[in-house]
Amino acid sequence: MKQSAGRQLINQFLQELDGVEYDNSGILILGATNTPWHMDPAFRRPGRFDRMIFVPPPDQPARTAMLQKKLQNKPVEQIDYESISKQIPEFSGADIEAVIDMAVEAKLEESFKDGVPQPIKTKDLLTAAKRHRASTREWFSVAKNFALYANEAGLYDDILLYLKNMK
Repeated sequence: MKQSAGRQLINQFLQELDGVEYDNSGILILGATNTPWHMDPAFRRPGRFDRMIFVPPPDQPARTAMLQKKLQNKPVEQIDYESISKQIPEFSGADIEAVIDMAVEAKLEESFKDGVPQPIKTKDLLTAAKRHRASTREWFSVAKNFALYANEAGLYDDILLYLKNMK
């Protein structure tokens, strides 16, 4: 039952996408997924989602900017954004958010002990970063298998190139 409902949903979506009754010219539809290997081949047909673009994890300047932006309205003191961003090379935006949340929680716990709230410092973020594992690691291990063994059409060449350059 589940599979037939899923097939029905895919067929309906493709029907809407192809727009037999509607003019879709001038409309660009983008989609995103963390599991492109599970995408129904009917979606990748020319005229639909026929191009896949690999978006790698943020580079060091992007991680620095993310840290600055996400800590913008939080009580901070003497944050070395560059140093932190260099220590978290594989971290995604969600991972960076998790590190900040962990540092904030640790500071809140400290304030319960002595009743004095303290600002977040570089060491707090580095400590949190050591406790958090980059979520991209698991994704890349799965993606690498698909890129190595199920890449007949070259869909995952960008992933292989990225992994090669990471070594």
